[in-house]
Amino acid sequence: MKNATDFYENLSPFLSCKDHTVSNEIYELKMNSNYEMLVTSPVPNDLSKLYKSESYISHTDSKKSFLDKMYQVVKNSSLNKKLHLLNSFETSSKTVLDIGAGTGDFLKVCSQNNWTIFGTEPNEKARKIAKGKGVQLFDNLSSVSHKKFDVITLWHVLEHVENLSETIFLINKMLAENGKIVIAVPNFKSDDANYYKDFWAAFDVPRHLWHFSQKSIHLLFENENMTIEKILPMKFDSFYVSMLSEKYKTGKLNFLIGFWRGFVSNWKARKTSEYSSLIYIIKKG
Repeated sequence: MKNATDFYENLSPFLSCKDHTVSNEIYELKMNSNYEMLVTSPVPNDLSKLYKSESYISHTDSKKSFLDKMYQVVKNSSLNKKLHLLNSFETSSKTVLDIGAGTGDFLKVCSQNNWTIFGTEPNEKARKIAKGKGVQLFDNLSSVSHKKFDVITLWHVLEHVENLSETIFLINKMLAENGKIVIAVPNFKSDDANYYKDFWAAFDVPRHLWHFSQKSIHLLFENENMTIEKILPMKFDSFYVSMLSEKYKTGKLNFLIGFWRGFVSNWKARKTSEYSSLIYIIKKG
């Protein structure tokens, strides 16, 4: 297991970004060239308070604004695709652990399709919403760390964890021998990230502590003797992220420009494979 300090060594300046969601404070993104990974600096002492906002939609089921509604549409349309992905794996007992389960929608769909579900979510408000849907979540991994799972999922969660190397070590330990880890993360090498730069919504500083490339994911999991079996695009993400980025950049929602930038990003990614968000399917060995 890598020491966490390794990720903070030999960093070079990359970009200054504002927290557009809660604090409006400025943070620095620094490049770790060994991993081709960006690191957010500084890390706030009390990071949890920067999640306590109605603007942080993954902890709510808000449908107030147009972007809220679009987020919910994208989330709901992806649930069956995620379920289909899990069902494509050859598993022995159909046990799934969803880390950072939010308001529990993914686990609810899994439960309805004969998966034995477990989930963690540190945010109390999100856990209460999930409980109302019949999904019981733990507040941390220690409650389930003694178990083995056929599938472990982290849907846009790895970028949030403070103890990156320890988390990867632990989920490897919790994975059944022939199991799969499914990780979805933003990709700062996408065209929409390059176009919007410091306004790119998926930087989401300081809640996103790490910003990954394909190289960094490969190296992080190689450190724990794990390999990437497949990489899949999340094509809807570029549209939502571009619309939100356009709002950050101009101060107003411009559906057409945001949609166009999302389309361009996906079009260019057909050749580069650098989609706005990527799903990594990872196995032991």
